Amino acid sequence: MNSKDLKRKYIEFFKKHNHAEIDSAPLIPENDPSVLFTTAGMHPLVPFLMGEPHPKGKTVAGFQKCIRTGDIDEVGDATHLTFFEMLGNWSFGDYFKKEAIEMSFKFLTKELGIPVQKLAVTCFAGDSDAPKDEESYNAWISLGISQDRIAFLSKEDNWWGPAGETGPCGPDSEMFIWKEEGDAPAKFDPKDDTWVEIWNNVFMEYEKTKDGKYIPLKQKNVDTGMGVERVMMILDGQKTVYETNELKPIYEFIKEIVFLGGTELSEEQDLSLRIITDHMRASTFILGDERSTVPSNVDQGYILRRFIRRSIRHLYLLDTKKDVPDNIKRIADRIIGEYSADFPILKEKRDFIIEEFLKESNKFINTIEKGLRDIKKKMTGFAVADRKTNGGEFDYKHIETYLLEWQAKEKEVSIDAKWLFDLFQSEGMPPEMTTEEIKDAYKASIKDEDKVMAEFQSLYKHHQELSRAGAEKRFKGGLADDSDNTKKLHTATHMLNEALRKVLGDDVKQKGSNITSERLRFDFNFSRKLTAEEKAMIEELINSEISMNAAITKVKMPLADALKSGAQSEFGAKYPDEVWVYSIGNFSKEICMGPHCENTSSMGTFKIKKEESVAAGVRRIKAILV
Repeated sequence: MNSKDLKRKYIEFFKKHNHAEIDSAPLIPENDPSVLFTTAGMHPLVPFLMGEPHPKGKTVAGFQKCIRTGDIDEVGDATHLTFFEMLGNWSFGDYFKKEAIEMSFKFLTKELGIPVQKLAVTCFAGDSDAPKDEESYNAWISLGISQDRIAFLSKEDNWWGPAGETGPCGPDSEMFIWKEEGDAPAKFDPKDDTWVEIWNNVFMEYEKTKDGKYIPLKQKNVDTGMGVERVMMILDGQKTVYETNELKPIYEFIKEIVFLGGTELSEEQDLSLRIITDHMRASTFILGDERSTVPSNVDQGYILRRFIRRSIRHLYLLDTKKDVPDNIKRIADRIIGEYSADFPILKEKRDFIIEEFLKESNKFINTIEKGLRDIKKKMTGFAVADRKTNGGEFDYKHIETYLLEWQAKEKEVSIDAKWLFDLFQSEGMPPEMTTEEIKDAYKASIKDEDKVMAEFQSLYKHHQELSRAGAEKRFKGGLADDSDNTKKLHTATHMLNEALRKVLGDDVKQKGSNITSERLRFDFNFSRKLTAEEKAMIEELINSEISMNAAITKVKMPLADALKSGAQSEFGAKYPDEVWVYSIGNFSKEICMGPHCENTSSMGTFKIKKEESVAAGVRRIKAILV
């Protein structure tokens, strides 16, 4: 069985259990500031978990492309990836714990043929917010799982959500498989890494409020997730996810083009190949997303830039400096070829993907060259100091000669962790590249190298903590924040989309949006700055409609009929066969999941706070309701 077979088997199994199939949503979420990327299959489904009816019914299943960056430093070990595919089945107020657990057990043991003797599970231990999950425990016991194979763990391990500051959440029950040959231990130890988690059933029965309370949801939901790559690793009997059928061809291809085919790899070379495999796959999917971004210094663009540059750094460490842009292009083409059957948009956007990879590669190579010049300047300083200390004649005209003479000597240099960090921050030079350059190009050993690198990591960790704290403060809210303000601003976003079309022309299309409970942000294609008169017209159009106390209606209809009726859709977005169409009076009509307010009378006054460029041909409006 390969991964395509696994995904199809999963979908067909749940179809037999009355689930409708749904498509993978884009990697970049719409309207949700709580996350930069779709990190789980539930993210696009938050409105339905909060009670909005799904056009395909109460039970759905599918596979979702995901990106998580929280474990980026672990990428390259046996199981951690930044990009992965997640299988999932969901119940929006239909079945709950017992039924979900029974279907999971049946799929693992009957469909995949995994022996019960190799399974173990965890359940929520309970705390002051929610009781111990006896219901899940009893369901597993009834299916033949020994009580010694069930561990009760705290909220830290067995609770999911909310995705942002508020929203749906609840206890979960995780499934583990013993990955080694032979019998598994009779008693399950969740701290033993030989047990690999492959599936998680989340029972969303609570909503976390802004004041930190957990209140029962109006409907009890099931949200599950099973990583394709981890399951394939287990089914194939492999030690790492990089040996599975989709990742191994990419890994082996990179190994060949950096001239390591047929050689015994060092641990460092193997790690570099794994990191390049993961980061290039993640970058290709971000660039090939329906809501794709480009490398930049903010938000999703920053993560994309980090992935690409980290890939280049490891190509440098594999000593392929001259061929980096061409190798990056070849790797991207290989990934597109591997995945375009399931994700044809990658093939459609191939030229754009390659162009952005090449632009970022050349930009970073120039950055690295600046870093190498800074290193040379530092080493020249050591060479000059050495000559003066030893009483040699000194003339700046011959400084290159002095450097060459110094390079030929055996020596040890003292470098400062702060200098390493500044070089990393200003020129993008990873510390490993800097130390390798000093040792290889200048034949110098580094005094107390381990201590210096530890001090660098301390500086870097502090920088990460500051950045993370800023991100956590910034990315709160989202559509899980099902407040009246969020509904009003979501409604205003649709009205802004229509007003832009009326003022600027029908060619204007939405390129992205982001909503908190305080403001809306809307990106659209347009080639120039808006005039004061145009912004005033947009505000007037929206406020005029608001003042009419227009009713907001929702109708379910086939996608083809919705488009034929004139309903606006997001450019490049995938929609199910049946969709919800929201109409705001006679002003606008759009395909959307919701939520919206029921009437414009409660919205207040629309006001544009800022209009700016965010990329070539893309403008951004930030607006509020007062």
